[in-house]
Formats: sequence, C-alpha cells, structure tokens
Amino acid sequence: MSLPIRLIAGLGNPGTQYAQTRHNAGFWFVDQLAKDHGGVFRNETRFLGETCRVFQGGRECWLFKPTTFMNRSGQAVSSFAAYFRIPPEQILIAHDELDLPPGTIRLKQGGGHAGHNGLRDIISALGGRDFWRLRIGIDHPGESRQVVDYVLRRPSRDDAIAIDDAISRAEGTLPELLSGEFQKAMHRLHSVC
Repeated sequence: MSLPIRLIAGLGNPGTQYAQTRHNAGFWFVDQLAKDHGGVFRNETRFLGETCRVFQGGRECWLFKPTTFMNRSGQAVSSFAAYFRIPPEQILIAHDELDLPPGTIRLKQGGGHAGHNGLRDIISALGGRDFWRLRIGIDHPGESRQVVDYVLRRPSRDDAIAIDDAISRAEGTLPELLSGEFQKAMHRLHSVC
C-alpha cells in the first residue's frame, strides 16, 4: 500500500465566466466532493486558493482550488502543501485531459505535463512529478490551434453528462485514495468501458 492522499487540488480558472468551461473540470470534481461530504470552501488568501476539509472513513483530506489562473496553479498548490507539510506523493491533482474522450477518467502517478499549463507550473513549483493525477477526459478539438478556445468553452450537453458521470465514478474511489489503495482505485476507474 502507498501513502494515502491528503490533498486533492482541482484545477480551473476563477470567476463565473469560466465556471462552466471544460478547463474547469478539476474544480467540478472537488466541488462535487465537498458537496457530497458536507464540506464548504473558504477563501484563504495566504494560500492563493479556496480550501475545504472533508472526512471519509475517519480519514481527513484537504480539498483545494487555486484562485490564481490555471498557468499559476503551482504557486498556490506548493504554498498550501508546504504549510501543511504534504509531500508530492500525497497530492492528487484533478484536471481536464484533452487526450481522453468525455466520460473517460484515468488515475496515474507521475508523468509529464503534455502541454497542460497548470500541470507544467505545478511540476515546476513542487520540483518534481511524483504527485498523482486524476485525468478527466474532455476530448480534443482536432486542431492544436483550436485548443485554447475549445477548453475555455462549455462542453456540449452530451459531453457534460459524460464528464459528470466520470466525476461521479471518480468520487466513488475516495475511500481507496485516502487509504493508499491506488491499484484498487485504478481498477475501478479504468475497467469501465
């Protein structure tokens, strides 16, 4: 068994104009966790983000939403993790993933940033790639020059339903994430067709 997750950071952009855009899929995940576990986010300016604490099976977990924009997510995540002495191996970053179709969700540890500016900044700020990632599929627009406009728009109704379903499935793995049973969590998430 691995070290349990102590911090789940969802990535997104602050502000109502971005709230329903694909790039905010990470925010959607931690918002759902907070809602279903009785947590309330509070703005913490010293950490450049909103924080919330939830409990599952007697285990504590922090939820975090950077209030910096996406490309400065690392500054926020690293300040929070440093204050609470949470090593990268106990951090899960939930983010939108262009390389997966809507409704697909993948859990992995390490790896590169694949052009995702939020991940790029977190890797730089934490000084490594050993954190866990929850990759929430949003699909690719087909052309690289369309990516920025695509991620900053709302998903179609069908895509939104598929993304919400994937987020619900991922939420069901919280007990495994907080007990360090990552293989079990991956099996549950990755075996869905």
